[in-house]
Amino acid sequence: MGYEAFIARRHLRSQSRLGFIPIISIISILGVFVGVMALLVVLAVMNGFEQEVKARIIGTNAHVILLRYGNEPFAPDEGLLERVRTTEGVVALSPFVYTKAMLQTGDEQDGIVLKGIDPAGEPGVSDLLRRTIPEGESLAWDGSGSPPALLGSELALSLGVLTGETIVLASFQNAARTPFGTVPKMTRFRVAGTFDSGMYEYNSTLVLVPLRAAQGFLGMGENVTGVSIRVDDAYRAPEIADRVAARVGHPPYRTNNWIDLNRTLFSWMSTEKRVMFVILALVILVAAFNIASTLIMVVMEKTREIGVLKSMGASLRGVLAIFVIEGTTIGAIGTALGLAGGYALCWLLDRYNFIPLPGDIYFIDSLPVRMEAIDFARVAAASMAICLVATLYPAWKASRLDPVQAIRYE
Repeated sequence: MGYEAFIARRHLRSQSRLGFIPIISIISILGVFVGVMALLVVLAVMNGFEQEVKARIIGTNAHVILLRYGNEPFAPDEGLLERVRTTEGVVALSPFVYTKAMLQTGDEQDGIVLKGIDPAGEPGVSDLLRRTIPEGESLAWDGSGSPPALLGSELALSLGVLTGETIVLASFQNAARTPFGTVPKMTRFRVAGTFDSGMYEYNSTLVLVPLRAAQGFLGMGENVTGVSIRVDDAYRAPEIADRVAARVGHPPYRTNNWIDLNRTLFSWMSTEKRVMFVILALVILVAAFNIASTLIMVVMEKTREIGVLKSMGASLRGVLAIFVIEGTTIGAIGTALGLAGGYALCWLLDRYNFIPLPGDIYFIDSLPVRMEAIDFARVAAASMAICLVATLYPAWKASRLDPVQAIRYE
C-alpha cells in the first residue's frame, strides 16, 4: 500500500477538529446507499412488469400468424398447412376467424371482437382455453343447438351476462343487401363461460366461438382469416415467421409475429426504464455533491498537513490521489451497501409479496420483481463514476496548494 492510500485511510478514521465532517461523510454514504438501492429496486420491478407483460402476450397470442395480403379470407388447404407445419421451428398451428361484430343481450349491446377458433387446435398455440371459467370449457360443439361462446371476463361483467344465457351477435360482413338497405347477419349463441386472459384489452372486447360456428355465422364457407402458429422459441418468432412466409409464398401470403405487433409497447417500456435510471441517478448525484463538500472541508482542515507533505517531497499526483481515494472510498462503501440493500429488498419483495396491487387495474396482485446482473453492474459503475467525478475538484484544489502558504495556514 502506497503512502497515498495510507494517509487517505488515516483521514477517514481520524476525528475532525470541526466535529461535523465525519457526520457529513456518513450522510454522503447514506445518500449513495439510498440512491443505489432505490435504483436497483425500481429497475427490478420494471423488469418484472416487462417479463409479466411479455408472458401474458405470449400466453394469449400466437407467436406467429399467417395472413393473406389485404386480410382477405382464404381456404387453408392441407398442402398449405403441411408446408407451415414442416417449417423448422414450428411446433403447432391452428386456423382462426377474426372480425368485429356487435353483441346484444336484453337492452345491453356493445361492440366486440369475434374470434372463431378450433377447440382442438387452439390449446397448442395459446393459453386462452386454459383460462376459462368454469375451468376446462373447450367450446366443443356438435353442430346442433345454439353454438357456445366464451366472453372476456370484463365484457361479461359490464353487460351483466351469466353462464347459460343467450346472446345475439350481429355482423355486416357478407351481409345481405335488400332494397331497404344492408341487413346484418345475426346468430344466437349460448354463453358457455368466461375467460381471463390477464390483459384488460382482451377481457373487455373479445368473444371466442367455435371456428365452424364463426364460419357459418359470417358466411365464409371453409375460409379462414389466418393461421395461428406456435414456435419452439418465442424470441425467434421474427426469424421463423420469415421462413414460413418463404415456404408458403410471399406474396400472396404474409406473416406477422408477436414482437413486431407489440414493438411500440416494448419500446415505450424500454424508454421508461432508461428515464427512471436517469431520474434516480440524480439521487446518487446529490450524494456525490455531499462527498465533494466533505472533501473540500477536509482540504481546508488539512491544509497545513498538505503543506508539510508537499515540503517533504509529495508530488502533485500523490496529493491528488489521497483525496481521490478518500472520495471513492466513501462512494464505494455507499455503493456496496446499496447493492446489498437493493438485493435484499428485491428478494423480500419477490419472496413475500408484501406490497399488494389492485388486480383490476394492474392485472397482477403483487409487485413483480426480476433482478438482472447487468443492472447491478450498470448501477455500480454509474455510482462509482459519479462519485469519482465528485472527488476531482477538491483533489485538484489540494494538489495545487502552495506548500509555504499551506504550512503557514491556520
